[in-house]
Parts: sequence; C-alpha cells; structure tokens
Amino acid sequence: MDFLKRIFGSGNENSSQKAKDRLKIVLIHDRTDISPQLLQSLRMEIVQVLTKYMDIDQEKIEIDLDHDEQAVALVANIPVISIKRGSIEFKN
Repeated sequence: MDFLKRIFGSGNENSSQKAKDRLKIVLIHDRTDISPQLLQSLRMEIVQVLTKYMDIDQEKIEIDLDHDEQAVALVANIPVISIKRGSIEFKN
C-alpha cells in the first residue's frame, strides 16, 4: 500500500512533491534495472537456498528494494520457523 501511496500520493501533498516522488521511483527503477520477473526469480532462489538450512514461512516473505539518494538495497523479511541443525553436510 505504501508503494501505491508513493506513486499516486496520499491526497494532501502538493503536485510538485508528487512529481518529485514519481521521478525518484523512475530513477531508482532505471538504476536498479530489475524487472518484477527478475525480482520474483531472485526471491525463489533465495527461498531455495534458505530452505536447505532452515524452515521458513514462505507465505510471509517480503523482499523489496529500498533506496536512498545514493544507493539501493535489497531488503528481505523472512520469518524463520526453525533452524535445521546437522542435516546438511558441507562439501568442498
């Protein structure tokens, strides 16, 4: 919901602020160049790796890109149910 509010505004911002916010979103998209399909593939691979080591609640995973003026970060909120101990052999 916050994402949509950032794009369309909450109704009490002036139009120049809305335009700035939209421009920031476009610039960040250009900087990251990550399509929704690529983000979904990344999500699936992260889940695949994590499930080797822990039980996670796959229905509540949140993965998104966060940004400030100079950087973009991948932010993941992944609820861990339990850690798998001793079930994986590490091979070199």
